Amino acid sequence: MRICVLLCLLALLRLPAEAQLAAPNEAGVTMGHIHLYVRDVAVQQRFFTEMLGGVAVRNEKLEMVQFPGVFIILRQAEPTGPPDGSIVNHFGFVWKDLPTWLAKWRAAGLKIEQGENPNQGYISLPGPASDGIRVEFFGDPALAVPVQMNHIHFWPKQAEIPAIQAWYAKTFGGIAGKRQRVSRPGLTDAVDLPGVNLSYSPLESYDAKAPAQAPTASRALEHIGFEVRNLPEFLKHLESQGVKLTEAMRASTNSSKLRVAFITDPWGTRIELTEGLAP
Repeated sequence: MRICVLLCLLALLRLPAEAQLAAPNEAGVTMGHIHLYVRDVAVQQRFFTEMLGGVAVRNEKLEMVQFPGVFIILRQAEPTGPPDGSIVNHFGFVWKDLPTWLAKWRAAGLKIEQGENPNQGYISLPGPASDGIRVEFFGDPALAVPVQMNHIHFWPKQAEIPAIQAWYAKTFGGIAGKRQRVSRPGLTDAVDLPGVNLSYSPLESYDAKAPAQAPTASRALEHIGFEVRNLPEFLKHLESQGVKLTEAMRASTNSSKLRVAFITDPWGTRIELTEGLAP
């Protein structure tokens, strides 16, 4: 009996790490990770843990910062440009007690951008301005956890939005719909996947003269990642839909249980598909 209780307690202790990613949808897909190219990994890891509330974890040699709904992976590199100017502009988290976090960020002297809405804004990662990585923040006192992954924000041209929304819904089994804006009144076209909302705002609403956005590869927000159940079968499904792999499935060099593959969406977003990402 005592052994049974002990085993149950050990299972419960393991649960938070294993349950950080949302349960996959019927297509076997859930949000996995965001991969950032940064000049100083140690500085940014402290930022995501001490300033944003993440937890440093390891999957064998793979170091990550864990939030409910997503892992942040940091790689030391010289990015070719900031996320602004690429198809994926930023990503966002929601905090249960935003006023306390805002006070902490201001006390630390971090760069914060806020408009008229005190419940929303952007915080910039420390370091060179050329990295330009911003995290959107907003508060929700009803949140069940202190902080949680919320959305990834794409800035396609207005005419591209129906196609990009349909592509993500079809490719990953997402649900196309709308997301209520926090920064200003109105709705944003979106696709919901377990653990994340993919938002698509027309580039023209921010800069009427801006050219089409660049691919994400080699930029500070280098790629996004989805965790997939049964990766080999999922890749066969993608190929049957005409989605071509940019990197074939392979075993990870950082974890013996992790398999990865890469695709690129038609608008230039580099996407990693993983199986076995969580510690």
